[in-house]
Amino acid sequence: MTTLATGAAVGVVVIPALAAGLGIAPAIRQRVGGARAVAVVGAVLTMLAAVAVFGTAENVAQETRLLLAPFGDIDITTGVLIDGLAGVLVLVVAVVGLCVQLFSVGYLHSDQRYPTYAAQVSLFTAAMMLVVVSGDLLALLVGWEVMGLCSYLLIGHYRDLPEAPGAAVKAFLVTRVGDIGFLLGVLLLGGAAGSFRISDVVAAVGSIDSGTLTLATLLLLLGVAGKSAQFPLHTWLPDAMAGPTPISALIHAATMVAAGVFLVMRLYPVFVAAPTTLTVLAVSAAITMLLGALCALAQDDLKRVLAWSTISQLGYMTGALAAGGYVQGGFHLVTHAAFKALLFLAAGVVLHQVGTVLMSQLGGLRRSMPLTFAVTAIGLLALVGVLPLSGGFSKDAAVASVWAAVRGESSVLPSAPVATVLLISMLATVLLTAAYATRLLLRTFFGEPPPGGFHGNRQEIADPEPLMRWPLVVLTVPTVALGATIGWFPSYLGGALPPAESVVGFGPGQSPGSLGPHLSEALLASALIVVGAGATYLVWRAQPDRDPARILGRAATALRRGLYLDEVQDALVVRPTRRLATVVSAVDEIGVDGLVDGAADATAAASRGLSQAHPRLPNLAVTSLIVTTTALVTILVVLS
Repeated sequence: MTTLATGAAVGVVVIPALAAGLGIAPAIRQRVGGARAVAVVGAVLTMLAAVAVFGTAENVAQETRLLLAPFGDIDITTGVLIDGLAGVLVLVVAVVGLCVQLFSVGYLHSDQRYPTYAAQVSLFTAAMMLVVVSGDLLALLVGWEVMGLCSYLLIGHYRDLPEAPGAAVKAFLVTRVGDIGFLLGVLLLGGAAGSFRISDVVAAVGSIDSGTLTLATLLLLLGVAGKSAQFPLHTWLPDAMAGPTPISALIHAATMVAAGVFLVMRLYPVFVAAPTTLTVLAVSAAITMLLGALCALAQDDLKRVLAWSTISQLGYMTGALAAGGYVQGGFHLVTHAAFKALLFLAAGVVLHQVGTVLMSQLGGLRRSMPLTFAVTAIGLLALVGVLPLSGGFSKDAAVASVWAAVRGESSVLPSAPVATVLLISMLATVLLTAAYATRLLLRTFFGEPPPGGFHGNRQEIADPEPLMRWPLVVLTVPTVALGATIGWFPSYLGGALPPAESVVGFGPGQSPGSLGPHLSEALLASALIVVGAGATYLVWRAQPDRDPARILGRAATALRRGLYLDEVQDALVVRPTRRLATVVSAVDEIGVDGLVDGAADATAAASRGLSQAHPRLPNLAVTSLIVTTTALVTILVVLS
């Protein structure tokens, strides 16, 4: 690896980490202007380093290796691994991170805790960068865990909101369940491969016992489900909307949830060699994408609609990967980062300018906020999958990859029934996505607001200041333009790693599948989009002052509450755990502590008794001395 590539790869981790450290220094933290400068300059420098990584990355892996310590038969190492996948993801994280930092300057201009927030965002970025460029699973694990900590801190930023602390704890604990599996999977996989180096693990796939490989990948998949909010560990993500909106953009677009999908791509040959795991991934993806789209239909909060949408679109990515669409899943990860960050920041503009993101209190904003309306419409069109926007190409490619599996053209997912279920779920999700995206656009920007719906004076509502406006414009560019530049992506992305062709079945420098438009899939998806959007519009048009979700009847309540899966988890996991904790605590206090405290109390009581009796008794020491001496003298006399 060249010196420039190595330095840039290290820089994308070190620069935001240093910005985080400087940001919490007392001299900087006490000056909001200084904290802003550190955060923005750090994000700009990270962006420059990411551009250098992107420019020097190739479709053949380049890596460095540094031995830290020998540990039995396994060497503990560190180093960076740069290839097309890392080059793309580093750039995505840097672009979204810079937009979020710039947006946050205006969004949190009056927040006294902004310096701490900005430092945490920088640390979050550094952790995700470590996950992306790490060449070692143990180092990747460090970044993985730091992201979990940062998400806890950032989701709970608004301490005065009653729901924020609970949402932060919930995100931390639910993802921690997955992280336990992830840790065990890393240890099992590294032990079986004899190394934690990612390239070594991939190269050793053929020599690892199939049972061990399946168990290790299933454990890793548990971590993926936690971080990427896949069923059944998805429940933390909607509640994470209690955090500042820019953080929602960062988590949902470029970090945290993207980490799980990235891990599957980074270890793709390993997952492909475990068909049982890929079948589980496909089933989970089918459930996740449909569940997310259904629940998004009934939400009243703009941010929660987008949160459930993120869950659904992540299912699209993992579904494509399960079917063998390495390039297709990766491209949707990139396009989704652009349009979902755009949509969340646009929702942040609405909240900042209007004071609410409840659609029941909104309406008619297209006249007073034309820029926000325009970028939201573009983002939603990309989310729905309308060609020629970026999301149209990536979703079309994802559907095509699954369709190929249904036709038996994929050796990665040979089960035709599972592939068929996955395809049906994808197509249904296209229709539902068009429905909830249309509902969001109509209820927020069309019609008229209800009386007293807006918080504050309606005449003062307008598009935001430049610092909040320019990130929207910047993110609109890839949302539109990525669809017109798909030719470079497959060749740039390259293989999963050099040894992958022996496992996955594609040649050096190539990846399975293509991103070219697929006529039949595009026509079918377009028809479903028209049906979903048209039906929603007709229902809304009949009564513009009422929610189109009313036609769902009682199901709307169930969907709004996530089909009560939170309550199921509470009944099956949370309450039994609390009861068990109560029993263990009682045993500890009454049993263990009781014995210790009882012994101490008995000793103290005996001591008090002796102390009280001491004045009334002869001096025991003198008495004992006389008795002992007399006994010894008597014995000596008798013996003599």
